[in-house]
Amino acid sequence: MGCSCLSFTSLYGRYLRRCLISAGLTSQLINIDNQTRIHVWGPKPNNSETILPKPAVLLIHGFGPQGMWQWRMQAVFLAKLFDVYMPDLVFFGESFTSGPERSEIFQAECMGKMMDKLGVESYSVVGTSYGGFVAYHMATMMPEKVDKVVIASSGVNMRLRDNQDLVKRANMDRIEDVMLPKTAVQLRSLMVLAVFRRVRLPDFFLNDFIETLYNQNRQEKLELLKGLTIGHNDVVRLSPLRQEALIIWGENDRIFLLEKAEELKDILGGNVKLEVIKNTAHVPQLEHPEEFNSILKNFLCGL
Repeated sequence: MGCSCLSFTSLYGRYLRRCLISAGLTSQLINIDNQTRIHVWGPKPNNSETILPKPAVLLIHGFGPQGMWQWRMQAVFLAKLFDVYMPDLVFFGESFTSGPERSEIFQAECMGKMMDKLGVESYSVVGTSYGGFVAYHMATMMPEKVDKVVIASSGVNMRLRDNQDLVKRANMDRIEDVMLPKTAVQLRSLMVLAVFRRVRLPDFFLNDFIETLYNQNRQEKLELLKGLTIGHNDVVRLSPLRQEALIIWGENDRIFLLEKAEELKDILGGNVKLEVIKNTAHVPQLEHPEEFNSILKNFLCGL
């Protein structure tokens, strides 16, 4: 019999943390008020007035594992040019609130308060999937602080019927079965939608992944899904963005179809660019990180 205490997911998580530390990032817990704390990876505090600060970029993860699992390759790459801040959204990782709020608008408010606590006056924001919802709200709520906006693989223009179609594509009964898998079968179905290349992983590995990364604060995450202000009906109510914006999408995304990216570009206004990455699905930052990083850097640096 194998050792039941051996978690491959936990071991890989340690590797991810070492990568971030080697890139110059530190792990911090920020109390943004008397109810809410946010865990964030960010640059080491600089006590020298002779070192000029870098431009800041905020990486916001999607629904699933916390930030370092979704953004590690981008955080390490961008840390050479930017002050990178990679938080865990509320109820992911070590971030938590005792308050009742559950919407993505609340998540955006928390991210803004966190950046204020850290003394960052202006920054670009990059959000993937659910994190794109948060990034959009930050851009509209805090236009004086948010410089540039990147929305990756995120159906901010989602309608109720899009959720219903996603559940059908996943061959499941409810959206929470898709976004919060409880079994290896459900997680495997999610991977088919999210990843372009088919990966065969044994059940024990998938179950370990679920236990380590999905089951923490599970009830609160279910409440987050129910608390979404986006996708309640078939009417899209989005304001055009004031900021320069970039949309990045995987050509074969089966969670948010490519047609959503094309429509979103038209909705958000004339100062928006769309980049489509071939042979990728819902996580192009993981499947083709070099291409994704190049597109992201060129946009953030104004190239």
